[in-house]
Parts: sequence; C-alpha cells; structure tokens
Amino acid sequence: MTDAFPVTIYHNPDCGTSRNALAIIRAAGYAPTVIEYCIAGWTRPQLEALFAAMAATPRAVLREKGTPAAQLGLLDGASGESIIDAMVEHPILVNRPIVVTPKGTKLCRPSEVVLELLENRPASFTKEDGEIVSL
Repeated sequence: MTDAFPVTIYHNPDCGTSRNALAIIRAAGYAPTVIEYCIAGWTRPQLEALFAAMAATPRAVLREKGTPAAQLGLLDGASGESIIDAMVEHPILVNRPIVVTPKGTKLCRPSEVVLELLENRPASFTKEDGEIVSL
C-alpha cells in the first residue's frame, strides 16, 4: 500500500501522541516511512517545506513542553528565522508527530487527526491510555 499511497511520519517514540498516530497508520494497513527526527535531525529547507505544506508558522509548530524553548528565548517574540535555526540545532523543538500523505501534511495532535490524511481507516482503534477512537 505504501507505493500507491505513501505515508511518512516524523516520529518521536518517546511521545504517546506520536506512538498513537503511528499505531493508527499501521492499523489502517499502511507501512509508513518512519523518520525519528530527534535522531535524524532537520534541515532548514526540510522544515520550511513542511511548514509551507501545513500553512503553519515556525512558532505554531514549536514545542515548548520538555524542550529548551524558554531557555533559548524562543517564547517571547523570537523571529521565525530564529525558531527554525533553533529547531535545526535542537530537533526536539519541533512538535510531533508531523504526517505527510498525498492528502496533505499535518501536525497530528491529537493523534486521531491523522485519520484526515489517510484513504483507509482501521476497523477500530484504542489509544495507549484506553481511549477508544471514533472512526
């Protein structure tokens, strides 16, 4: 199914939302390309392309919780350019998961947002915490 409908997820395995989105994708029958961005890192052109595809600003995708965003001065009026520079240096600053399919590119928070990007849906899905996702 990946050739006909490719799915890429920029994933952080330490994040429950990212793990749930990945599990939804797999439960729907896809074998996604999984990019662990905290290991692989980011490039400026890659981030700029993702932000453009999402029609999002760097600030809108900046993760604050559990990151050095505050210490780096990114929370109070930092420019988009400065935020991107910091994201390249500190990949954890990018909120997750970001999913790319032929239907679009989205920051999938909450994880069930990923359903908007898939052609096929799983028959059922229960999140790690036991919450049943309405399909």
